Amino acid sequence: MSDSSPVNPEALPQEAMHAVQPLRFQANGAPPERKSDYVVVEDVLVVDIEDVGSYTVLCTPYDTRALAVGFAFAEGIISGLDDINVLYHCEDAPGVIRIALVDSARAQGPERNLIVTSSCGMCGSREAVERFLSETSAVGQSLSVTTALLLSIVDDMRARQRLFSQTGGTHAAAIFSSAGDIIAFSEDIGRHNALDKAIGKCLLAEIPTAGSGVVLSGRVSFELVAKSARAGLELIAAVSAVSSLAVEAAQRCNITLCGFVRDDRLTVYTHPERIQGLHE
Repeated sequence: MSDSSPVNPEALPQEAMHAVQPLRFQANGAPPERKSDYVVVEDVLVVDIEDVGSYTVLCTPYDTRALAVGFAFAEGIISGLDDINVLYHCEDAPGVIRIALVDSARAQGPERNLIVTSSCGMCGSREAVERFLSETSAVGQSLSVTTALLLSIVDDMRARQRLFSQTGGTHAAAIFSSAGDIIAFSEDIGRHNALDKAIGKCLLAEIPTAGSGVVLSGRVSFELVAKSARAGLELIAAVSAVSSLAVEAAQRCNITLCGFVRDDRLTVYTHPERIQGLHE
């Protein structure tokens, strides 16, 4: 499934990259060289939800409609696309997406800081964490994969990380079906934004996420499990590490949580029954 073809920068979303001319130094004392390069763009997106709240998200500014919808869903403001009456980019302010809900009186904004940085996600108290765990229903029990399939999906995701290959500065999220096909993929400077974008793409395309899984390029913390649980994702496979709260949340939400899924190995922290052929 991997794709080793060279990346053409012109084929990538130009709003996601910024051209630079840095000086490169070497430890061997060779003269520094000025090289053409790209860095990932980090910019401000305001998601303004009428009668609910205005949220400033620091992100990589492409797939922003998907980000706005995925953010609203993952934060519990909407339960699906049918809750949105109007979704549009503000003509007077290109960095603003406005959402009007069908019934804003029923919506509640997240109890968190109004500025969502590209490096952090849910900000809140332990009480808020406990409330989420007590109020969130466990996901279903329909997904079953082999270790070989899971590792191949990780390879597939890595092959799609073209912004990362050009800039070295993005995370990725890939939602996959029970057959192992990637149904939504996105990259962003923020781990949480990448998952929000992937969930948002499914919502906009009216692709159900319940019963699917997700592969993540970075570490898994509590809020990534929370977003996955709201989307009904049954399995999270991360290339990197997991946190203690992520393990606790995954256990209580009936999510199979895997870390260090790379180099023909994986570590399963919760609900291993979804992975075929594993023996304790």
